[in-house]
Amino acid sequence: MVLIKSCKQLVEEANAKIQTLSLDEAKEKLGQPDVQFVDIRDVRELEREGTIPGAIHAPRGMLEFWIDPDSPYFKPVFAEDKQFIFYCQSGWRSALATATLQDMGLKNACHIDGGYGNWKKFGGSTETREKKS
Repeated sequence: MVLIKSCKQLVEEANAKIQTLSLDEAKEKLGQPDVQFVDIRDVRELEREGTIPGAIHAPRGMLEFWIDPDSPYFKPVFAEDKQFIFYCQSGWRSALATATLQDMGLKNACHIDGGYGNWKKFGGSTETREKKS
């Protein structure tokens, strides 16, 4: 199989057109009322690693559907006038997601450089998520 673009190329293209917050910038935004952190990792990652306090979970596979007001899966939180800070484990999935969401019209979207792995490694606040039965 010959790929037209690699996943690395897609991530690089996404990063070239989106806003990426440094870890320090993201930490400064934690707890601000006009900011919503969005964890797009798989639920098993949240249960195993924890998450950023106050973050909502929006699985990567459902994100576009949750943001589209015409979708039967629409989540009203995404219609709020807030800055949405997306993150995954390393920043690759969140870069792709942020680019797609901006293409859909969600202009107040950005992501965290290095993702949750970087956040946790450098002392960002975390909380655990209970495993759902």
